Amino acid sequence: MSNLNNVSEFILLGLTQNSELQRVCFGLFLIFYMAILLGNLLIIVTIKSSRHLTSPMYFFLSYLSFVDICYPSVTAPKLIADFLVKKKTISFVGCMAQLFAVHFFGCAEIFLLAVMAYDRYIAICKPLHYTTIMNKGVCSCMVALAWLGGFVHSMVQTLLTTQLPFCGPNEIDHYFCDVHPLLKLACTDTYTVGLIVIANSGMISLICFLVLAVSYIVILLTLRTRSSEGRLKALSTCASHITAVILYFGPCIFFYLRPSTTFSEDKSVAVFYTIITSLLNPLIYTLRNEEVKNAMRTLWSKRVIWEKKLQLDLKAKP
Repeated sequence: MSNLNNVSEFILLGLTQNSELQRVCFGLFLIFYMAILLGNLLIIVTIKSSRHLTSPMYFFLSYLSFVDICYPSVTAPKLIADFLVKKKTISFVGCMAQLFAVHFFGCAEIFLLAVMAYDRYIAICKPLHYTTIMNKGVCSCMVALAWLGGFVHSMVQTLLTTQLPFCGPNEIDHYFCDVHPLLKLACTDTYTVGLIVIANSGMISLICFLVLAVSYIVILLTLRTRSSEGRLKALSTCASHITAVILYFGPCIFFYLRPSTTFSEDKSVAVFYTIITSLLNPLIYTLRNEEVKNAMRTLWSKRVIWEKKLQLDLKAKP
């Protein structure tokens, strides 16, 4: 790489250059990040400790919560720390590693959302065959394929970017390393690479979104023949999934399904799909799901009983 560029580090311009606004953002994003960690960890612990949340939907939800911890952890800690420093730098190797991780976890989340939509389609449209089709082996294979798809996608993005020459300037008008801002800094024609990015990131987002939209339309049409109680329960589950899909895919399609140009809105949109979506997913999947809420209440009750028993045992000791 030393023959291809003379840039050893990049300077991130961050979300804002206003010092007062940076202090406000520091506290705000720190709260967001802590809420992301606690909310998604709570979902994982609840699903793993409950004997009732054993359906494939909760199996996939636990992995989605894991991705929602990892994905913002790639960008949020650096973003939060950079609010406290004047010069926001990242090494060339660190920049490429961040680029890889962002696309790896981001694409894995796209495929997991697609898998969850397929799971709901089978559960609602083919309920008699659900346990046969969505057995443990199939579910594990789907999750593995989601991770593999994210890895392949991310490797393509990263290898394309690392082969570009960077001669300076080295200022990235963003708060993390991503393909479009880096293409602007390359000392060569990036038209072909930009098209590959659109074909890779943009088309994956668009195709998966269209597949999800069609699957949910089929589900909604199928629900017309169900009883009112069954229809309401299925609609409640699907509504949470549709909300998560729109919140995630909308910004991704806006950002990646276009030529390698940058807009002033890009950083705000990126905050939405890298941080805000992971913050909202625990609320979307718990507030509309009585089974998860009941499991959380049971888990909390067991914890309270255990603490009281421990206190009594301590008092009983001489």
